[in-house]
Amino acid sequence: MVMVESTMLPLGTAAPDFTLPDVVSGKPISLATFSGSRALLVMFICQHCPFVKHVQQELARLGQDYAAKGVGLVAISANDVAAHPQDSPEHLKQMAESLGFNFPLCYDESQDTAKRYTAACTPDFFLFDNEGRLAYRGQLDDSRPSNGIPVTGKDLRAALEAVLSGRPVPEPQKPSIGCNIKWKPGSEPAYFG
Repeated sequence: MVMVESTMLPLGTAAPDFTLPDVVSGKPISLATFSGSRALLVMFICQHCPFVKHVQQELARLGQDYAAKGVGLVAISANDVAAHPQDSPEHLKQMAESLGFNFPLCYDESQDTAKRYTAACTPDFFLFDNEGRLAYRGQLDDSRPSNGIPVTGKDLRAALEAVLSGRPVPEPQKPSIGCNIKWKPGSEPAYFG
């Protein structure tokens, strides 16, 4: 396991488009799926990472709390399943169903979407406003698997509330920390490492 921080894509960046299959329904999910949303939260996660396992219940709660407020949510897994079969679409589907995710969990087999978002770790969060501009990229909260701090989603929830009320997101924005995305051999993006 290599622990890395998120790349902190510049604020104001337009949400990169994507079309990826939802591992539960099989339906294609794209930016257009979320047109009309008051905000869009894109989360890069996987099934096996201890950092994701640590916060997965909070991710399900985010869906329950914010979908009703007009926020679009999507989770994406881009790990190389040849090296990490536990992150295969079948395992991701089991994860989404067992946690009761009310948002799509997509599989980025080509890893192109992860690269367009400059995703580096799991979990990695990107929050876009109603104009599709990046308003927050960073950590869920200060909790980590071994630090004893409770998982609350404090930082990401504050960002969501700010975006929904039209206020600037509080600074500073701290990078997310987690396992590196498992890139296919020879395809590591330039921003990684």
